[in-house]
Amino acid sequence: MRRLGFKAFAPLAVAMMLGLAACDDGPAEEAGEAIDDAASDAADAVDDAADKVK
Repeated sequence: MRRLGFKAFAPLAVAMMLGLAACDDGPAEEAGEAIDDAASDAADAVDDAADKVK
């Protein structure tokens, strides 16, 4: 199996960066951030509970 070289990878990386730069903070982005915050809060609560058990 042949490995992809830099010449094959560079255009893909540039396309991904441009795609990410084009994203704006719409309702889906805000919902994703809310989910991330909720997951982070839940992880913190689990960590706190584990510390209390110790």
